[in-house]
Amino acid sequence: MRILDGESNKPLNQITLYLTIEEVKEIKDSLEALLNRPRENHQHISSEDFTKEITVCVYDLEDPNLLNSFDERSIKLINFDE
Repeated sequence: MRILDGESNKPLNQITLYLTIEEVKEIKDSLEALLNRPRENHQHISSEDFTKEITVCVYDLEDPNLLNSFDERSIKLINFDE
C-alpha cells in the first residue's frame, strides 16, 4: 500500500476517511472496476460537491507494463515508498 498526499507531494503512513453511504458505494464500484480491468490502473471518486477527491490505483511490482503506465512521481512512490 502506498498513500500520497497530492497537495504536499509527500507520502503518508496513515489516513482516516469519513464517507457518506453514496461515497462508499462509489468506492466499491471503483474497486470492482479495478479488479475487473487492472490495466485501467486508477479510478477517481469525488465528494458529492466535487470539492474533494480520492484516487485509487492498482499496481503490480512484477508487471513492468502496468507499472510504466504511471507517472514518474507515482513510480517513485510505488518502488521506494517515498
